Amino acid sequence: MPPPQEIEAASRERELGLGASELHGGLCGWLAGGGADGPDWLGKVLADDGIGPVAPGDAFDRLRAATVAQLEDRDFGFELLLPDEGASLFVRSGALFDWCRGFVGAFGLAAGSAPPLSEEGGEALADLVRLAAAVPEEGGDEEDEAALAEIEEFVRVAVLLLHGDCALGPRHRGRLN
Repeated sequence: MPPPQEIEAASRERELGLGASELHGGLCGWLAGGGADGPDWLGKVLADDGIGPVAPGDAFDRLRAATVAQLEDRDFGFELLLPDEGASLFVRSGALFDWCRGFVGAFGLAAGSAPPLSEEGGEALADLVRLAAAVPEEGGDEEDEAALAEIEEFVRVAVLLLHGDCALGPRHRGRLN
């Protein structure tokens, strides 16, 4: 997975106006909703046909390839692209909420208005929508740090659940028919 700084630089170069976390959330939402992982993913995720395809081997292509591999990993190796532990709680929680905003928007684009969600998937998506609307607060303590870690783990598992409902499930059903 390319480091967040590399994705930030590539985003600035293309004048996308998105940070690395929100962009990764969008990519994950697109893929979890059943969107194709082709070179045109960036324009699809941002709903902008004017954005050209990503070049093979560039930062966005490596982000796509690593994310696809993580989502397909049977050992649940999926990780969110967020600032490292050295960043403040405010920055990390803000990035997580940005990640969720990107995810929810692109998931809707890929999955449509009536995605094939399990009951758990529907609840997980509703929780992600609430997180996408959240705003970080200054300060915080060890309790807040622990809460953020729990929320990150919840988001990670929720994404895998939604990916299973909307991408893996239909793919496997298609193979059986």
